[in-house]
Amino acid sequence: MNLNLDPLFTPLGKENSIEFQSFTFSGGEPHLKITSNLDAVFEVSITHRINSFNDMGFLLIAVDALRRSGVKDINLVIPYFPAARQDRVMVAGESLSVKVYADLINNLDLKQVTIFDAHSEVAIALLDNCKAVNNHAFIRKVVAQIGSVKLISPDGGALKKIYKVAAALDGMEVVEGSKSRDVKTGQLSGFKVYADDLEGANCLVVDDICDGGGTFMGLAAELKKKNAGKLYLAVSHGIFSKGLEALAQYFDLIFTTDSIRNIDAQAQLVQIKLEANLL
Repeated sequence: MNLNLDPLFTPLGKENSIEFQSFTFSGGEPHLKITSNLDAVFEVSITHRINSFNDMGFLLIAVDALRRSGVKDINLVIPYFPAARQDRVMVAGESLSVKVYADLINNLDLKQVTIFDAHSEVAIALLDNCKAVNNHAFIRKVVAQIGSVKLISPDGGALKKIYKVAAALDGMEVVEGSKSRDVKTGQLSGFKVYADDLEGANCLVVDDICDGGGTFMGLAAELKKKNAGKLYLAVSHGIFSKGLEALAQYFDLIFTTDSIRNIDAQAQLVQIKLEANLL
């Protein structure tokens, strides 16, 4: 059976869903009560989107409620792993936040934890019984919609993964990009595209996370200087903290999944739902 903690996010389907009631106490604490009969249920898969510590707290109490209902084996599907980008201590005094979340989840003693397009190998290494799903099927769906493109790596961090994507998609051409970031201020500069002339070729920038979008807008400007044709962006986890208006000035279409949230229809946005065939 499935326990879909977010009713708008049901990647494993709504069939055999466990019913529950939930609310938030006036002090801010989440509360959950399972209302389905689980007397003969020994394995459950939980699906959830964790965007805050309250979301994590909701998961923790859900697991406890299942255990107290007699469920022995629990699987978890959380496509976006929280604090995935804080996978190293860059400045003295910071927390290694990704390990904090991983420790909380590991303490739940889960049978399997599925995450989608992990930011780095750190979260995968920290999680017990981790099933790390790559972005190949997602990007294949994107390419099927837009046709022939060159794959663009925005920076060194994305390079290793994008060559794997290219190989999975029958050897698509990859163009490398880079940037510089001040670790103290977060300021971006020095965008480069390592191609002399793109000769009007359409380009698809691929990465795992888009937050404010500064990386992609800076890269897009450089791609246009190298005579790129249409520009497309595909990000597995669309946070879009500054909205899509600025990004839409650079990209003909922006593709993402529903790993973070459901986004209202917008002209240049294509949101692909994560379903069992992508996980």
